Amino acid sequence: MASKGTSKLLMLFTCLSFSMYAHAQQALPPQFDQYVEKVLKTFDVPGVSISIVKDGKVVLAKGYGIKKLGGNDKVDANTLFSIASNSKAFTSTALAILVEEGKLKWDDRVIDHLPWFKMKDTYVSTNLTVKDLLVHHSGLLSYSGDLMLFPPSTFTRREILGKLQKLPLVHDFRSTYAYDNILYLAAGEVIEVLSGMKWEDFIRQRIFDKVGMPGSLSRYSEFGSRSNISAAHDLINGKLGLVNEYLEQNIGDASNAAGGILSNANDMANWMITQLDSGRTPSHGELFRPSSALQLWNVIRPIPISKVSEGLKPAKIDFFGYALGFRVYNYQKYKVIGHGGKLGGFVSQLAMVPDLKLGITVLTNQESTAAYWSIIYHLLDFYENNQKFDWLKAYEDEQVLAKARLRESQNKNLIKPDPAGKYDVSISKLAGKYHDEVYGDVLLIASGDGLLMEFQQLPHLNGNLSYFQYNSFIATLKNKSLKADSYVTFALNADGTVDQVKLKIIDPDSDLTFHDVLLKPNR
Repeated sequence: MASKGTSKLLMLFTCLSFSMYAHAQQALPPQFDQYVEKVLKTFDVPGVSISIVKDGKVVLAKGYGIKKLGGNDKVDANTLFSIASNSKAFTSTALAILVEEGKLKWDDRVIDHLPWFKMKDTYVSTNLTVKDLLVHHSGLLSYSGDLMLFPPSTFTRREILGKLQKLPLVHDFRSTYAYDNILYLAAGEVIEVLSGMKWEDFIRQRIFDKVGMPGSLSRYSEFGSRSNISAAHDLINGKLGLVNEYLEQNIGDASNAAGGILSNANDMANWMITQLDSGRTPSHGELFRPSSALQLWNVIRPIPISKVSEGLKPAKIDFFGYALGFRVYNYQKYKVIGHGGKLGGFVSQLAMVPDLKLGITVLTNQESTAAYWSIIYHLLDFYENNQKFDWLKAYEDEQVLAKARLRESQNKNLIKPDPAGKYDVSISKLAGKYHDEVYGDVLLIASGDGLLMEFQQLPHLNGNLSYFQYNSFIATLKNKSLKADSYVTFALNADGTVDQVKLKIIDPDSDLTFHDVLLKPNR
């Protein structure tokens, strides 16, 4: 028979064991799997991949749903998704490694390492620093030059950067946050010059291999060669469908430094553990030192705070800024380090709370930001011990309002035909070879009553032109998933020859814009 002292110790051990078991059981919100399945159903998302890390450990790395609409192949923790602009933090981390090696200073001028680098303004060209490449305040218009990047053009990375000097600077230097992708290509070139390695090889060997990301890819072109990959989906005319040719159309290797990485739940968990532990990897190695972690997360460029709708009021933030490849903001009383990513048919979101040693990544195969925020805020509330809030219902309501706003915007964007707007247009006079100084050559080829439009360097934008009214046509792109059908308007000279051609996207839901495309006839 046990003594009283022994019995008390046994009872204490049993209570401690039960407490530890109960804590382990509470590592995730109650019925979390069921919650995620409901999110997928509510927002019409085929599949997601979720990583959660806490206190240096992986709490969850799991896939939900299916890889491809109409199939039964389940998403798992190794299924590859495009992480898109979440790739930017890998580029900035690569630069931090080179800074630690003494090969670079953050405030080095870009031209000190890329003597050929040139922008529209001589002062900006001369004074733009490596740090400036990462924080979106160069003076470029938001998303300037993106037509050369997404969908991919035939231009090389160096050729794309050579066209920077033709892109207008619309803001004062270092004055305004205006998100761009193109300058991350320059950051990738700096990495290659200083390391002697292609950006893709540096990321794989110096980051993936050290962190423990064996399934991740730094070359988008390798995506289709892997077996365990997710397809891409989007709502096209209100109906969920596959994104056509997503393996070919989303991004080319020239733009990998801005958004070309593919990853999965297991690998993103190790990436977050490394970031949250100031560069120490899960295998107890060192990717970078704590001083670099402070640099990477330090806000350089404040970002204007958008008004939050009444239904999403708990998501209101008090500060917002861009650091080196990361966005920094608050959720309730905690600072969050995060970023989003979007390519045709994929969206992703990463959110890390350093004070809680918490990291969350959600990768999705449908363009539903409502889905990933419903999951992330649900998890943040749980780990932050916030008051419960029904994020699923809130985002469902917000989606209804967003669809109504989109329909209204689409209706406003449509131009009603004018009965008096029919002209006798000579197709043969409009046909010919045209040129845009940034985006290259375009052929307009007579075809029946209309024209074929063929971008020589941007082949994904090819389509058919049918007469609309006055001096305008409607371009119907062959790739419907781009949602880039456009009005094409010809300006004529007094003798009836073409002076210039402009394009305007019809659907405001498109990610593309032709605002800076100006075609001039080759004479």
